[in-house]
Amino acid sequence: MNIDKKTYKKYADATAKKSPVLMNCIKAFIIGGLICLLAEGLFCLYLYFSIPEETVKILVPSTLIFLTALTTGLGWFDKLAKHAGAGTLVPITGFANAVVSPAIDTKNEGLIMGLGAKIFVIAGPVILYGTLTSVAWGVIYWITTLFMR
Repeated sequence: MNIDKKTYKKYADATAKKSPVLMNCIKAFIIGGLICLLAEGLFCLYLYFSIPEETVKILVPSTLIFLTALTTGLGWFDKLAKHAGAGTLVPITGFANAVVSPAIDTKNEGLIMGLGAKIFVIAGPVILYGTLTSVAWGVIYWITTLFMR
């Protein structure tokens, strides 16, 4: 069967399921907002227990990372992400999920060739280029401060 591109596009458009864009945006907004609300609640809770604010600023992201890793391991985070879409990509939770998911998927391949080799498959580029960018900006900042004295 040999069909041209125009005929195939017409066929694909007719049979493809239409995405409910507005509803997806609303779900992402609400669930992403709830994740941020959870973080703010943790912040207030930790302050309520008289933990110093500098320590709270470390505890909140650490708690979110732990909860994301735990819910990813239990299979709950992926179910939430199916409904929330980009709403679960609030940077810290999305990044934690990107690290834990490959670790879970490849655990049967062993600690070295599975977990060790593939844990940063998704998050690795973010870490690499984030680090390189921060070093480049640090060097630019350092050079500009030499001339500003």
